[in-house]
Amino acid sequence: MAKTTKTATSEKTIDSKSVKNTPLKITKQHKILLGSLLVLFSVALLLAFISFYIYGQVDQSAVNHLTDRTEVVQNWLGKFGAYLADLIVYQGFGIASFLFVRLFFLTGIFMILDLPLRKLKGIWFWDLFVLVILSVLFGFFATSLPELGGTIGYELNLFLQDFIGKTGTLLVLAFGLIIYLIFKIKVSPEKIKSFFERTKKEIKSDLSSATRTAGNAYNLEEYAVIDEEDVTEEIHLKTNGSQFELNKEALKPTISNPSEIALKTEPIAVTPTPPPFHLPEIIQTNDEHFVIEKAPEEDIIEENLASKLVADFGLFDPTLDLSNYKYPTIDLLKEYSTGGITINQEELEENKNRIVETLRNYKIEIAQIKATVGPSVTLYEIVPEAGIRISKIKSLEDDIALSLSALGIRIIAPIPGKGTIGIEVPNKNPTMVSMKSVIGSAKFQEAEMELPIAFGKTISNETFVVDLAKMPHLLMAGATGQGKSVGLNAVITSLLYKKHPAEIKFVMVDPKKVELTLFNKIERHYLAKLPDTDDAIITDNAKVVNTLNSLCVEMDNRYSLLKDAMVRNIKEYNEKFKSRKLNPENGHRFLPYIILVVDEFADLIMTAGKEVEMPIARLAQLARAIGIHLIIATQRPSVNVITGLIKANFPARIAFRVSSKIDSRTILDGGGADQLIGRGDMLYHNGNDVVRVQCAFVDTPEVEKIVDYIGSQKAYATAYLLPEFIGEESGINLDMDISERDTLFREAAEVIVMAQQGSASLLQRKLKLGYNRAGRLIDQLEAAGIVGPFEGSKARSVNILDMNSLDQFFNNEQN
Repeated sequence: MAKTTKTATSEKTIDSKSVKNTPLKITKQHKILLGSLLVLFSVALLLAFISFYIYGQVDQSAVNHLTDRTEVVQNWLGKFGAYLADLIVYQGFGIASFLFVRLFFLTGIFMILDLPLRKLKGIWFWDLFVLVILSVLFGFFATSLPELGGTIGYELNLFLQDFIGKTGTLLVLAFGLIIYLIFKIKVSPEKIKSFFERTKKEIKSDLSSATRTAGNAYNLEEYAVIDEEDVTEEIHLKTNGSQFELNKEALKPTISNPSEIALKTEPIAVTPTPPPFHLPEIIQTNDEHFVIEKAPEEDIIEENLASKLVADFGLFDPTLDLSNYKYPTIDLLKEYSTGGITINQEELEENKNRIVETLRNYKIEIAQIKATVGPSVTLYEIVPEAGIRISKIKSLEDDIALSLSALGIRIIAPIPGKGTIGIEVPNKNPTMVSMKSVIGSAKFQEAEMELPIAFGKTISNETFVVDLAKMPHLLMAGATGQGKSVGLNAVITSLLYKKHPAEIKFVMVDPKKVELTLFNKIERHYLAKLPDTDDAIITDNAKVVNTLNSLCVEMDNRYSLLKDAMVRNIKEYNEKFKSRKLNPENGHRFLPYIILVVDEFADLIMTAGKEVEMPIARLAQLARAIGIHLIIATQRPSVNVITGLIKANFPARIAFRVSSKIDSRTILDGGGADQLIGRGDMLYHNGNDVVRVQCAFVDTPEVEKIVDYIGSQKAYATAYLLPEFIGEESGINLDMDISERDTLFREAAEVIVMAQQGSASLLQRKLKLGYNRAGRLIDQLEAAGIVGPFEGSKARSVNILDMNSLDQFFNNEQN
């Protein structure tokens, strides 16, 4: 009986504990209701506080007689408003109490809109901090007006003065304001200096514009009377004694973007620094139909906007395990002081004249020519006269290169989407494109892409950003020393700046052993590896096959999850998982993107052959939808390395400079890569469009700073573990009985030890055996420990070095 009572009592205790531990769930309706109440309360406080400062002295006597219904108050919120105002303003913090209105209003809005409430912590902390500082400040200066500082401010002020005096109190208040300016408003000496410098420049530009306006005022009527059509019809172009008229459209500068610079017939004069909004800068020369384009420098965003992203309240947040993770800051990258793109007017004029003269020698007349200046290449767009065959211009590529003494030119005939022919000529003094200018650009920071990659800048000096998720795989090729490794670092750096460790994982294969080893420090943040492996970055080609097959297993597992979730791709799956519509108990989990990076693919093909090509082709065909993307680089883009099966599944390709037109056709299905100038100059091909880009330069010390910054933060317990792959060879039963050995076992062992090469084909030739019997002998030799395990297309290693050791081995077995 006692036991039964005790059991019942314990059950009641457990039930009461479970009830107490049940979390209180707040529905969306409750949040809207509570938020509306807080907003209305903030409005009531505002009315009570304002009317207090109007009728406060009149209502002062009525505050102590609130229960008396005959007492009349002037406060707009009645006796309750008079009481609140007296309690919070007069007996509280004075005029600084208006901050309570802001706090309650914002809290209510956050609850109504279902915004993350954790963002309010900082707002409440700093507003209450300023509330106290302002209250004491008004209590210090306005002792005769207690309504300004309130009772709390006045008493705190007296308390401080009793211990540290008036001067000490003033210094404490000043220090409090400095804390607020530095940590909340983030005022720094650099910002103050830049503000005054910018103000000084604006004043100077306003004065100079006012002076120019005053000086040219008397010419306004003259410019208004002249008809544009009359002027256009009178202009003629003279070239080497021949004269021909240009039509009205040809003479107008064909400005395709706001960075164009028209060249006119007046003496050379360069306008001052362009005003805001990137208005066109005008350079005047002696040729009327030559137009130069130079895109303005893009503004650099000093702060990495990825750190501003906050997960939606109520949804599953995959970043919670590393909720305090901080994205790399932009100041980790080096800023090269190149000063932006500079226009060498003499070089442009000289190149233009040589192009026109060379074409005229072959009786090709030019109606108009336009130059677009880029970081390393200038694009000359020409409009030929009517009746000129495009193929005729295209065949003169070598002649134009000879006349320009250029390293290599590239002719685009015609330019897609334009009615012009493009001639790309390398600049004599190319400009370096820094990774900082590319990462800090608004185009990259504000890119709404799944996997944004910033490669560099185009000929028009625009940051070139693409989405790896839409490529979906990338093939990079180029000769040694032309920028492939820097391009790979640029790709990885871009993703590190935009994606959280929970959202993306890298599988890195580095046969060179030195290119990608820098990223070892972020193994537990961003890298993925096989179980029971020491290094996440694979440098041994023998382990690559298992890793690729493991990715295929991961791919199949993910497709099973997508099938169960009834979605078509990883984006829909993760959104469904974040919305808590998938049960983790059924095997569902958040799926990060997996990026396979291979630095030298040709070496893998040479050592492993089909064993590497087949899983690569399978991943390229199927892995797009489940978030596995491939980036493969090679310095030998020959057809036996980049096979048709691989090319068909890699529509996005990047070609750095190659040595021959054949290599260019292999990687791009066309020419052009053999005419690049090297040092990061590359062609990006995706489908039918080919874009020339100057790849951003990221140096090894910059990468080290980034990985050190990430590696010093809290990480996961281990790297992301891929599923274990069990190969076909591992299914062999190696525990063979000695009595079941082949009669030729000893002869086979002697052949293998003497040749120091463990292969079935050797036994076939030496012992005149069939393939099946030779294969069984190899398995028996592996079980005995004479030869090593299967290593792909390589011969097996031999563990016994000479015949004496082999005799000793057999003697030990007999004993």
